[in-house]
Amino acid sequence: MLNLSFNAAFACYLLSLLAGVLAWTLKTGAKRKFFSLPLAAGWIFNGLYLALRWQISGRAPLANQFESIIFLVWGTIGFFLIFFYFSSLVPDSLLFPAGLFAVLGFGAASLLDGTIEPLVPALQSNWLVIHVITIMLGYAALSLAFLAACIFLWKGSQMLENFSCKTIQIGFWFLTLGIITGSVWANSAWGSYWSWDPKETWSLVTWIYYALVIHLRRTRGWKEKRFAWLAAAGFVFVLFTYFGVNYLLAGLHSYA
Repeated sequence: MLNLSFNAAFACYLLSLLAGVLAWTLKTGAKRKFFSLPLAAGWIFNGLYLALRWQISGRAPLANQFESIIFLVWGTIGFFLIFFYFSSLVPDSLLFPAGLFAVLGFGAASLLDGTIEPLVPALQSNWLVIHVITIMLGYAALSLAFLAACIFLWKGSQMLENFSCKTIQIGFWFLTLGIITGSVWANSAWGSYWSWDPKETWSLVTWIYYALVIHLRRTRGWKEKRFAWLAAAGFVFVLFTYFGVNYLLAGLHSYA
């Protein structure tokens, strides 16, 4: 059942690419939600996979790179569907990029070791769920901001700019909560709220960058292409903090 749910999610995400192309090229009108069904189905199977993995392992599926990527995809598509169904901020042109993000995420995860293993001692804490979920939801929202910014730079749309701005704000606040909860967890585990570990340092750098992006938009009026370039460039910080630090810099978070 575990592998079946993973494969079903992957298949639905692949199908969402075709649906995204059709939604992009056709005037869908009231039928726009129909073209999102494969993506929604993939998200449901994605969530089922995480739930089954949690049940089998007896712990939150957030302990390694494989599990975090699967959760990142689930969070990103979840945010997208919420906005797509319940707001007017998301155009049909984002269906394909969202599906592509999910496919690439699952593809990357499939290259990693997905074996279910016990938690290492450093992760045996209730703070694992709180801290990692808040951080990953922050990355999920910022991933959507990146996708919207890229499409805006290609074809231009006030709707895309507004969506990118909104998701950056959401991502920023989740990052803030993630840094706070991480500091509390660090004090509990290592006796210090802040130790300038590479992961901590780059999380702070990413937080400062997006704080600057929000500041420039609100007080300096940076909009349209200038803002979109900032939103797109910020994803480099997210990727390095999430992936690069784990593999390139040794530190207390190396177990990820």
